[in-house]
Formats: sequence, C-alpha cells, structure tokens
Amino acid sequence: MTRNWPKPIIALAGYSGSGKTTLLSQLIPLLKARGLSIAVIKHSHHAIELDKPGKDSHKFAEAGAEQVILSCPHKRYHFSLQQQHDDLNEQLSWINWQLCDLVIIEGYRHSEVAKIEIHRSDLGKPLLFPNDKHVIAVASPDKLNTDLPLLDLNKPKLISDFILAYTNNVKIVK
Repeated sequence: MTRNWPKPIIALAGYSGSGKTTLLSQLIPLLKARGLSIAVIKHSHHAIELDKPGKDSHKFAEAGAEQVILSCPHKRYHFSLQQQHDDLNEQLSWINWQLCDLVIIEGYRHSEVAKIEIHRSDLGKPLLFPNDKHVIAVASPDKLNTDLPLLDLNKPKLISDFILAYTNNVKIVK
C-alpha cells in the first residue's frame, strides 16, 4: 500500500470457490458483537450491474453523468462510471473512516495489505503465501505445512479472535 490509512485493513484472499464470501458473512456479525463497525470492499472480476436499465439513475448515467448518487432512507448508492476500477487505494478512498473501526477486503489477492489466505486443497490451486509476503495467516479446513498461523476455516470465531488480536482492535461489548 502506498498510503497509511486511519483504521486497520485486512483482506481475505484466495481463489474463487475457496470460501471467502462465506467466511466474511460469518465474521461480520462476530466482529460487530465485539463492538466494531465494519466496512467491506469486495473485488469482482465480473461486470456487476446494480443499476437497472429503465430506472432513473441508469438513465442519468446513460445520458452522460460520470457519477450518480441514489439516496433513500437508511441507504446511499454511489455509481461511478470510470475506466479504471481495480485500484485498491482508490476504493479505500471512498470509505467513510469516521463510521468504521475495521475494513475487510474480499479479494484483491495481489494487493499489498495484510491478508488471511483462504485455501482449500481440493480446488487444486496453489498457495499464495509462499510468494506473497503480505499473507499473515492461512485459513483452511486442511492440514498444511506452514510457519504462518494456520486457522481452521470451519471456526470463524477463532478467525475473528485472530483478526482482533492482529489489528489490536479488541473492544468490549457495551
């Protein structure tokens, strides 16, 4: 990372089908129960269309607006039409740092942030950590040969404890 961010950032990195989304869906409520506010950035290699053709916001974008903000009670959506969207620093710049204690990134496996590698041997994919100095632990249901902390992918509570300890962000539930 080329920048120091005001709050801890940790990524869940691994190949498609490894269980990143499932784990993140389990970690969020566990971390929230400890009093943390969580921001998530998810990287996708596929085109995603949240803004549906025929809707007003889509019409504005089609008419040439580079940014459209759709606001309704309790939610705000920001659509930005841009050529380059894969830069993690740019995505992090959109975070409202006042409203979060921790940012968890799903994907961006080539980024220069602390990562927990999610690995399943049955996918037949190589491990990231031997070639990635940013991997701080591996979460897997398999027994692996590593000097890094090996976390049981089937025990999200232990993984949430590891994240809290690593980020030094332990909070007491009020």
